[in-house]
Amino acid sequence: MFYTRNMFRLAHFSDIHLGPLPAVTYRELASKRITGYINWRRNRRLNLDHGLIDRITDDMLEAAPDHIALTGDLVNLALDKEIEMARLWLESLGPADRVSVVPGNHDAYVPGALARCCRAWAAYMTGDDGTPPKGKDAFPYLRVRDQVAIIGVSSARATAPFMASGHFSKAQAKRLAKMLDATREAGLFRVVMIHHPPVRGATNASKRLYGIGRFQKLIRKHGAELILHGHTHKPTVHRIDGPSGASVPVVGVAAAGQSHGSAKPPGHYNLFEIDGKPGAWEIRFSRRGVTDGNGTIGEVSGALLTGDAQAG
Repeated sequence: MFYTRNMFRLAHFSDIHLGPLPAVTYRELASKRITGYINWRRNRRLNLDHGLIDRITDDMLEAAPDHIALTGDLVNLALDKEIEMARLWLESLGPADRVSVVPGNHDAYVPGALARCCRAWAAYMTGDDGTPPKGKDAFPYLRVRDQVAIIGVSSARATAPFMASGHFSKAQAKRLAKMLDATREAGLFRVVMIHHPPVRGATNASKRLYGIGRFQKLIRKHGAELILHGHTHKPTVHRIDGPSGASVPVVGVAAAGQSHGSAKPPGHYNLFEIDGKPGAWEIRFSRRGVTDGNGTIGEVSGALLTGDAQAG
């Protein structure tokens, strides 16, 4: 494929779950965190390879993306020390104007956690209008980079124990519709970032997105060129109908630190090369991550997402 000098390279990864956990007090565990802590001890810490996160990040930065999209779950229990550790990690990833973040359910693990994350990671969640995030009402935000509009939506909210659902509200839908219309009129390629997959059947009921119908109705009416999500820890491509019968690819990604040999696919990131113009956009899509039991990082798969092309 021939790419013009205006080709835009976008990297996407998700579900970092930075570890190891800092020391946890009994007081901090007197909440939903007790179940999350047990899950960490029994499962998550055994299936995550934090050295792999470093190797994937190194490969991503070597690819020299124009922008990085991170779709949530930077932390595990949303402890204050975790949130601060994630802030320092984000600073090592790149300047805030080249990295865009939306929160995941683990970032909003208990009441008040989402607001703390928004304060700590504000530079990475602030739109071009300069308004810093102050919680769920600050979303969506809009950043325009070259010919690409990056729109960050929040589905994160605190939930009861054993639940990891998200929510897409009417208020957020109204603001998103205006952004999609304005950026379409400006002739931009529109990327929507959200943590929970906005498609039915992508995950079980306890982890689903409430407001899927609202989100899909909005996309059918106002359109988008690409939707990115995390949450499932799986490399998937779904589609949502857009205006005039065109379909919009909805792309998921494995957890960045998922180790080889665990129940879910090993860690990787998505790399998109976006070129073209309104009505004739082209998206070259590749997954880069673990390719063997030795932890070698390379291309796992690749595809063209333009039109109704499928990818795996």
